[in-house]
Amino acid sequence: MASFILNVVNTMLNRVKLALDSPSAGAVVFGVHISGHLFVEVLLLVVILFLLSQKSYKPPKRPLTKKEIDELCDEWVPESLIPPIIEEMQCEPPVLESAAGPHTIISGKEVVNFASANYLGLIGHEKLLESCTSALEKYGVGSCGPRGFYGTIDVHLDCEARIAKFLGTPDSILYSYGLSTMFSAIPCFCKKGDLIVADEGVHWGIQNGLYLSRSTVVYFKHNDMDSLRNTLERVTADNKRAKKLRRYIVVEAVYQNSGQIAPLDELIRLKEKYRFRVFLDESNSFGVLGRSGRGLTEHCGVPVDKIDIVTAAMGHALATEGGFCTGSARVVDHQRLSSSGYVFSASLPPYLASAAITAIDVLEENPDLITKLKKNTAILRTGLSDIHGLSIASNPESPIVFLILEKSTGSMKNDLQLLEDIADWALKEDGVFVVTSKRSMLDKCRLPVGIRLFVSAAHSEADLVKACESLKRISAVVLRDRN
Repeated sequence: MASFILNVVNTMLNRVKLALDSPSAGAVVFGVHISGHLFVEVLLLVVILFLLSQKSYKPPKRPLTKKEIDELCDEWVPESLIPPIIEEMQCEPPVLESAAGPHTIISGKEVVNFASANYLGLIGHEKLLESCTSALEKYGVGSCGPRGFYGTIDVHLDCEARIAKFLGTPDSILYSYGLSTMFSAIPCFCKKGDLIVADEGVHWGIQNGLYLSRSTVVYFKHNDMDSLRNTLERVTADNKRAKKLRRYIVVEAVYQNSGQIAPLDELIRLKEKYRFRVFLDESNSFGVLGRSGRGLTEHCGVPVDKIDIVTAAMGHALATEGGFCTGSARVVDHQRLSSSGYVFSASLPPYLASAAITAIDVLEENPDLITKLKKNTAILRTGLSDIHGLSIASNPESPIVFLILEKSTGSMKNDLQLLEDIADWALKEDGVFVVTSKRSMLDKCRLPVGIRLFVSAAHSEADLVKACESLKRISAVVLRDRN
């Protein structure tokens, strides 16, 4: 059957070809012989032009009836402005009813607080309260303007100079919010086409800054200098333009998502070998690491001028708010013109800047605060060293004691649920307030989740022993069924 149809088609095509090629299918126009093929093609072109010149058909216009309008309105479903709320998004964190000191009040009950990064125990310190009171009486509450538009007050300049003097840098710049320091400073220096090599464990504020910079971002394994070395080697070898690009290494001094401490001396060697700049966030190390609390540079014995850009939030050790970036005068001056968080945000309330100055003074006058913090960290780590089903993942020098599951369930969601059960039991039964490292849906960090304890110099030994006993007893109960 198929061969019969094929023969019929071939016969028809041959007849058409003979008809077009025959002498009768040709014509002579002004002495020019026109074949049948050309005649048909011209005819088709004329038909196409005729059809294109015609107006397209449009149905007659008439207004919709009221019934039709009502039917369309009933059928219309507006697109949701937000994604659907799932169970994992629903969270009701405990509400503090007093200052977030070593002890706080939740639901009318006093609890031991390991959820606030009050490292030096300066929340509620008498000198800070006096400083804030004096500044409120002199300047009022807010500044009502960005720094470049009449929002600069003398206490801002005093605070910037005090931070620079304490850290031994030429200059520093204040931001009105801790996180805005990170996600404003990074895009200020890193632009589209630049190259950034970042640790995979950096916190969300840095992740957001990397995203806003629109730079090419390459991640290396968490706190792994071999991985960093291989990454730097690969990106410089594969990219012929690498030497002409601005290149940065972005790390935290103390990682909020693991409690690990960056090996700064090795990092500086790699920076100088491959000619990268270093962006270091000292939010959890400023006022904590080093003999006098000057951060990771003092802790590792690295000159601060080896670091190109240093940022830190002041809401941790200094017990105030805002953030700062410090470095060379050129680094600071560039941010005063180009950093969105500085240029377009209202400046830091004067009383918070005054509190930051006082907090640094208290730290210099009382270096034993750092000694007490280290002692408390050691006590807590020793007490939790044999906790059932959990292990300590943080560095011994870190003020963040980070507990992770020894055996993961294979699902971050299930791991987090087990850890939250332990934290909830500790709060309800023993009055020990600890938190898990629950992350937002925007956070791209994929490090293991854990229970995070912020140690404070203001914690008593009894507080530390209570936390250890509570967590050991509850983890044994919660994790017993898994083994």
